[in-house]
Amino acid sequence: MKAYEIYQTVDPALVTGMFTWMKENEKDLYKTTVGTLAADRKLRPLFVQKKSFPDQISWIHKTLKLRTSDTIGEHLFQVWFMKGQKDLLVNFCDGMGIEHDGEGSVEGSLPKSLDDEKLKKTIDSLIENHDQKLVALYLAVFNLQTEKGWENLSEILKSDERLKFA
Repeated sequence: MKAYEIYQTVDPALVTGMFTWMKENEKDLYKTTVGTLAADRKLRPLFVQKKSFPDQISWIHKTLKLRTSDTIGEHLFQVWFMKGQKDLLVNFCDGMGIEHDGEGSVEGSLPKSLDDEKLKKTIDSLIENHDQKLVALYLAVFNLQTEKGWENLSEILKSDERLKFA
């Protein structure tokens, strides 16, 4: 699943939370996002900026559902998780035994494979300690970090009902 496909199916409340966090904590990124997406749609950023905040989010979400917005959409997810959801990343890395900087940023290369038992235990723990839809979204975004994703994680994302983020 690509980032634009995730935006097509994700619960709009998660997107609203992400952009609310971004507008409050990463103002420059939010402004750049609006400008870039508007330019890609051949619009002036002012067209979006004049909208109410809920309408801005709705427009941004609608735009990120397009295939042409895939790269920027994935980048926005990455920034949000790296800066706004550090606890989730740290818990995942710790559970999987992935070395990181203490804030969830992986040190070195990502593992070529994910241990099945560790993965199952880590997912169970994440769901116990974090919002279920947020965990599902994170795992889907994490799975984008390699060309074809991890086979066992892909299978769990398809089969585990707890990991539906829509």
